[in-house]
Amino acid sequence: MITAFLGTSAFAAGVLERLAASEHRPALVVTRPDRPAGRGRVLTPPPVATLARDLQLDVIQPESVNTDEVRDMIAGAAAEVVVVCSFGALIKEPLLSAFELVNVHPSLLPRWRGAAPVERAIMAGDEQTGVSIMRVTEELDAGPVCLAEAEPIAPDDDYGSLAARLEGLGARLLVRALDERPPWVEQDERGAIYADKITAEDRTLDPEAPAEVNERIVRALHPHIGARLPLPDGSFLGVHRARVADDGSLDLLEVQPPGGRPMAYADYVRGHVAR
Repeated sequence: MITAFLGTSAFAAGVLERLAASEHRPALVVTRPDRPAGRGRVLTPPPVATLARDLQLDVIQPESVNTDEVRDMIAGAAAEVVVVCSFGALIKEPLLSAFELVNVHPSLLPRWRGAAPVERAIMAGDEQTGVSIMRVTEELDAGPVCLAEAEPIAPDDDYGSLAARLEGLGARLLVRALDERPPWVEQDERGAIYADKITAEDRTLDPEAPAEVNERIVRALHPHIGARLPLPDGSFLGVHRARVADDGSLDLLEVQPPGGRPMAYADYVRGHVAR
């Protein structure tokens, strides 16, 4: 089956790599434009663009996917199905109705629709999440589902470890959906919960909150976004790893001072005591 692929993030790149190795290798990849990144704000291509070029796939990076030009290019690639995975922008009409759009969503829909399903599942203390293969519709992540499979969340899982497993699961389910074309089943709206985009407030640990809550936030945001603690001078101490101590307090293990590199929390404390 001829496909086109719309995706942007590292998670989407993981799915794309496996899709490209299947019988459904994309004839066209559509991703977001290069953006400034890092401390130097260097113009950097998204992970999907880099991988697509490495795989010698045709790739375009339009400012908007919802244009006649992009629609014509997808049609020109003779795509029978357009796969969407972590694209990062709304898909609107007429593109929405012009093709069969199949989305790889890393949650067990209808739980955790939206932008940050992996992070929100860890933050909430869920014992499992998963991947759903769904049709893209106008309402966010509300389309019918044809395949879904659960994935346990281990007590020590962070975003990096859990997302890596979900990439593999998502790619496997996607290829199966394209191979077998299972029937679509509407979601039960009664179970809908939304995974809102992570904000600066979400990243900031609350010293008054239970240690279990803060420890889950640290794991949910590592290593891609990062949790943080406010410092007296108004800056923030990055928190990479933490655990709940025997006395129920939050035990910091690895931190990153403002403008510095990650280090053991014990070294950070010693450095400040020595001043």
